[in-house]
Amino acid sequence: MNRIKNIVVLLMVVFTLQGCGVYNFTGGNVGTAKTFQVNYFQNYAAQSPGSTIEPNLDRDFTLALQDLILNQTSLDLVTAGGDLIYEGEIIEYRVAPMTATSNQTAAQNRLTIGVKVRFFNKTKEDSDFEKNFSFFYDYDANTLLDSVKGEAHEVIFERITQDIFNASLADW
Repeated sequence: MNRIKNIVVLLMVVFTLQGCGVYNFTGGNVGTAKTFQVNYFQNYAAQSPGSTIEPNLDRDFTLALQDLILNQTSLDLVTAGGDLIYEGEIIEYRVAPMTATSNQTAAQNRLTIGVKVRFFNKTKEDSDFEKNFSFFYDYDANTLLDSVKGEAHEVIFERITQDIFNASLADW
């Protein structure tokens, strides 16, 4: 009786795992794709009124998106001919005051980064898109941006890259 129970449990586990198909534990559905490429995201933020250029932001963002997809899928990163292609531009890098004090000075500033993304899926063309993604980081107005920039970029990149991943590979 105990042996039959063990076999039934084993079969249930096998069928459950088999039912997961191409999905992984992060929720990404890569379908039949085997490779992906992330083209260099140029920094065009200065073309947006009120935005500035941040050196190396383009490189850092491109690497952050590559790393997220590598860590959350089994896809191989290629430099050309990828089944999934991510490309776009950084279109906003802006610091703006958010809250005021009783003296009518800023109490808090907000750094906002915006990115335009074009996604192409050679294995499933009806999932192609072009979208804008943005996120922000609030910090004390008495603090210089340079002193919080590393943490701010990390927080913003984490959110934007996850939103891009969800839009392109999470069929929810």
